[in-house]
Amino acid sequence: MKEFLIDLPKGTKVQHSGNIAMFEVAPADISSVISALQSKNLSLAMIDATDERTTKKCFKIWYVFSAPTENLFIIPYIRLVGTEQFPSVAAIAPAMGWCERKIKDMLGLTPTGNPDQRQLLLHENWPKDLYPLRKDFAIDTHPKTATGTYEFAKVDGEGIYEIPVGPIHAGIIEPGHFRFSMAGESITLLEARLGYVHKGHEKLFEFLPLAQKVRLAEKISGDASFSHSLAFCQAVEQIAGIKIPERAEYLRTIYAELERLACHIGDIGFMMLDTGFNFGGANGQRLREIIMRINQRLTGSRFLRGVNAVGGVTKNISKTDQNKLVKELKSWLRDANEVIAIAENSATFMNRVKTAGPLDPVVAQDYSAVGVAARAVGIATDARVEHPYAAYAKVPPKQIACETTGDVYARFCVRVKEVQTSVEIITEALKTMPAGEILTAKKIKLQPDSVAIGCVESWRGEILHLVTTNEHGEISRVAVRDPSCINWQLVGYSGCGQVVPDFPLINKSYNLSYTGNDL
Repeated sequence: MKEFLIDLPKGTKVQHSGNIAMFEVAPADISSVISALQSKNLSLAMIDATDERTTKKCFKIWYVFSAPTENLFIIPYIRLVGTEQFPSVAAIAPAMGWCERKIKDMLGLTPTGNPDQRQLLLHENWPKDLYPLRKDFAIDTHPKTATGTYEFAKVDGEGIYEIPVGPIHAGIIEPGHFRFSMAGESITLLEARLGYVHKGHEKLFEFLPLAQKVRLAEKISGDASFSHSLAFCQAVEQIAGIKIPERAEYLRTIYAELERLACHIGDIGFMMLDTGFNFGGANGQRLREIIMRINQRLTGSRFLRGVNAVGGVTKNISKTDQNKLVKELKSWLRDANEVIAIAENSATFMNRVKTAGPLDPVVAQDYSAVGVAARAVGIATDARVEHPYAAYAKVPPKQIACETTGDVYARFCVRVKEVQTSVEIITEALKTMPAGEILTAKKIKLQPDSVAIGCVESWRGEILHLVTTNEHGEISRVAVRDPSCINWQLVGYSGCGQVVPDFPLINKSYNLSYTGNDL
């Protein structure tokens, strides 16, 4: 950790626990500490809060930095005693503006200095002064309906007009509202209004028994069921001091890559479909279905639910299935490559995706972009490499799939490369996976007053679960940061200067989760 040394206020004590180094900072010093850590090329990945008034007489705000070269998370935190305000850091870490707004919505703590104080997750019908993540908010509360308005950003000027889209869309996607400010046919401002599927996940984590918490994690974002449950299990295993069996590490890697394969090839198909290239769209869904059926055969769940457990996994893969899967994936990849080659030989498809919806690398850097969006502008970030978990230290990606142009085509190409990489990882893991148990028999006992981070590179990008326990060793808070919570802020930048008919294609090239954001 020497390379990340900064001048901390006198008397600061750094606590080490697992993959975490944390220390308390006075609220007045937090901005300077964050600036100092950023000067060491560390990325502020998440801000969230805990209500500890009943035990510590305070609220805490946690600032989670990723230190990939050390496989470490550095977490300065502040205590709020006798106040419900904390200094905003949105000016120096723009992506965290949404995190601060979430804290305001859910815990009633005001980020002073944040230029956007509008509600984020709780809508206008939610009463003021009622905060779901405070410990004194009962989970069975039925709030009275309130009335209010949400003020969208305005663009002034002659000829400017607005187009509202959503929140209900054609098809079966979840609700989200998009407001386009137009000058002629060009988008001058695109603002997303989310929160329509807020469902109280983080509040439910406070009450459910541990096994049900794993199931709840699977429901955060249905197409990343395995990744979210894996992040939660890893955090709990750290607090419990559990080392899972080596075979379980390999199985987690295999299942995670199967989830990535199904979702990436599905997105590749949908992107082709949104250009009118129906051949590619149909084949993308056909190829995705093959992987989903493999998931069903191996685990009994198309979405790999019920597979992760604290201490390992519940579903093994027989030697016969190992050999069969290697052959299946070889044939599947050959099929997928043929479809992609046909698409890239289509002038109609290529004309639509090249140069559409570009993301400026500076914007991506400023907003701490993750996953496909980051790699499409050349930011080589991947938790499988930077914070290796499961068996990724033994079967890592040979390289991080990157492009540089940041447009729809770049995001398409990143997915294509990651499909190839996933097949390579699964094949190698199947060949080298050791025999043995898949679930530890150790009794699960959580350490009191502990903090842990579960980090997983889902197919959308890096997932973080911050888990804390109270003085009795009970889980008191699970704070979740889905990659969509970061990348939704980038879609508007990719939309500016584009035309409205290209927005569905741009949006699909990100394919962010509504429900993963609206926790």
